[in-house]
Amino acid sequence: MLIKRKSIEKEESSRPASKSAAAKKSAPYKPKFAPVTLSEQDGVRYLHFGTEWVQGAMRIRKPDWPELEYAQQMMAFMLWIEQPRAVAQLGLGTAALTKFCRKTWPEAQVTTVELNPHVIAICRSMFKLPENDAHLHVLEMDALDFVNDPANHGTLDALQVDLYDATARGPVLDSAEFYAACAACLNGDGIMTVNLFGDHPSYAKNLKAMKYAFPQVISLPEVHDGNVVALAFKRARPLDLPALEERARDIALQTKLPAKSWVKGLATTLR
Repeated sequence: MLIKRKSIEKEESSRPASKSAAAKKSAPYKPKFAPVTLSEQDGVRYLHFGTEWVQGAMRIRKPDWPELEYAQQMMAFMLWIEQPRAVAQLGLGTAALTKFCRKTWPEAQVTTVELNPHVIAICRSMFKLPENDAHLHVLEMDALDFVNDPANHGTLDALQVDLYDATARGPVLDSAEFYAACAACLNGDGIMTVNLFGDHPSYAKNLKAMKYAFPQVISLPEVHDGNVVALAFKRARPLDLPALEERARDIALQTKLPAKSWVKGLATTLR
């Protein structure tokens, strides 16, 4: 099924070519992708797509650490999955999730899908993204093609979805069919985490689409910058808060991630 993409990259690449030679000379060049730009403040390097919207961040002295709070929450699948064998990210950003997963589970297969080759290049030059190797695969391709490929179905323990364009008005891919394809990529115990905007109309639309594709969807509380991370489970699981609290202590001890706050957030949403 054809799924409409809302990104400006798609709009630009699909514009018909001008038939007039004069129009070609007068019309400004329109790039296929939004420009990739950087900023730095207080030891943190930020990625932008030509706007003020932040698409990712890296603390220069801690390049493998997920600096932004929502990026840390995107690791919340760790509350249920201790040793993933295969993790994938849809959307590279500053490679924060990619680098953290690769460092945390060096024997796991970590795959990242990114449509924009300039983002991949800037991550390698400015955000310490390693080159591909036997355990790391950064693929220049459309996320929709990846999840619809039968070769990827049933292969992942965890899938992290963070797909925003320069307008940052909501995920670029957000249909029930897209999320059903994401679910197909997970194995029977797999979990998906998705970055959403809690105060935007896209939030309810995405939750509804995820609930169509997954038997259980829960959300962590909104963080200070408006992001909400949703977790979608391939199979429904009981939320055993004491067990999750114990697991969170282990995560915090091993990785320094604020996992205890995730469980507190889940407890809040269950009230």
